[in-house]
Amino acid sequence: MNITGNTILITGGNSGIGRALAEALLAKGNNVIVTGRDATKLAAVKAANPAIHTRELDVDDAAAITDFSAQIVEEFPELNVLVNNAGIMRPEDVKANDRATAEATITTNLLAPIRLTAALLQHLLSRPSGAVLTVSSGLAYLPRGPFPTYCATKAAIHSYSQTLRVQLRGTGLQVIELVPPYVQTELTGKQQASDPNAMPLDDYISETLTLLEQQPNAEEIIVQRASFQRFAEREGRYAESFARLNG
Repeated sequence: MNITGNTILITGGNSGIGRALAEALLAKGNNVIVTGRDATKLAAVKAANPAIHTRELDVDDAAAITDFSAQIVEEFPELNVLVNNAGIMRPEDVKANDRATAEATITTNLLAPIRLTAALLQHLLSRPSGAVLTVSSGLAYLPRGPFPTYCATKAAIHSYSQTLRVQLRGTGLQVIELVPPYVQTELTGKQQASDPNAMPLDDYISETLTLLEQQPNAEEIIVQRASFQRFAEREGRYAESFARLNG
């Protein structure tokens, strides 16, 4: 992927990794559109970055995704990169039969990127070059007990990315999986944003963009901090690493 000169749509771009990635890609010479459900947060993004285009979108609403996709292609015909970033991460107590959290997590983290990718795919294929980026997680490879459905959806996103890549061979449309570690955002709450055990957000974005530049044909972008989880099984230390993470 050439990280300059694109028109890029980023879901969940009103905070966290999505917003930071949008700002960094804007600085690299891209036209950037971000979506979010929170109008106040979107307004803050726009105020800080007047060149970023902001659009409200509830990714849990299948009909809204269909309508939005048609509108965004009409408004931005040069759109060639989709970043499926929007996600939620909530703890669950499986003994309490917390179906509502599980189902909401599946809708936002898995159904939404599948629906949006499907809605935009024919347009993206019509562009000379482009990419679909999916944001998974180190927890897709080494799950953490309090977040069973979150980990499951990220494992599913990894699998979906792999098979999407197979079906798009020879089309010129890349499929790139971003694999974040535990990062200082508010994904699980305000305490995460200042947790010293989490990777600073600016460091994550900087390393991610460097890897994208250095590896334009990469299928996965794995920062060093995520390698502990991503390669636990390959390196023969899965059981030990799983116990360490879930101790």
